[in-house]
Amino acid sequence: MPSMTRILLSTLLITAFSATSAAYADTASSKPDTRQMVMVDKHARYRVVYDIHSDELAAGISRGLYYARGLFEAFRKQGVEPSQVKAHLVLHGDAAVMLLKDETYQIAINDAFAVNPNAKIVQDLLDLGVSVEICHSAMKSKGWKFEGVLPGVTIVHDGYTRLIKLQNDGYAYIGGY
Repeated sequence: MPSMTRILLSTLLITAFSATSAAYADTASSKPDTRQMVMVDKHARYRVVYDIHSDELAAGISRGLYYARGLFEAFRKQGVEPSQVKAHLVLHGDAAVMLLKDETYQIAINDAFAVNPNAKIVQDLLDLGVSVEICHSAMKSKGWKFEGVLPGVTIVHDGYTRLIKLQNDGYAYIGGY
C-alpha cells in the first residue's frame, strides 16, 4: 500500500507542477515585450577595417570576405547606404591567396584546374567602394608578383602597419578572420 500512496502522490505533484507551469507561461506571454531594438544612425558615416588573415571558408568563399559583405547588408537593412560606409579589408598571411588571379591561384594551391572562388565577391566589394588590400610581405614570401593579384586590389607594404594606421585614423577594427 505505501508504494500505491507514493505513485498517487507523485502523479498529483506532476499534475500540479504542469498546471502551475502552464499558468506561468500564459501569464508571461500575455505581457507585451517593451524592449526596443538598438539600431545604427542611418544618417551617420561609418569607417571599418577588417583584419583578414585566415584561409577559412564560409559558403565556399573567404570567411572574412563573406562577413565583410554581410556588414553592408546589415547596414542596408537599417537604412545606411554603401556610400556611407568606408571600409578597408586587409588580407595578409594565409588569407592573401584569396586575392590572386586564377593562374597564380592555381600555382599557389597546387591545382592546375582551380578557379579562385573569391574573384566575384572581391569585385562586388570593390563595386561597393570597399578598399580590398593585400599584404606585400605575404606576396613576397610566397613569390607572387603584382600582376598575379586580382584587378582593383590595393597592394599595401604589410598588413600589420596598415591595420595600425587605419585604427589610428579612427577605423573600427573587426578581427578574427
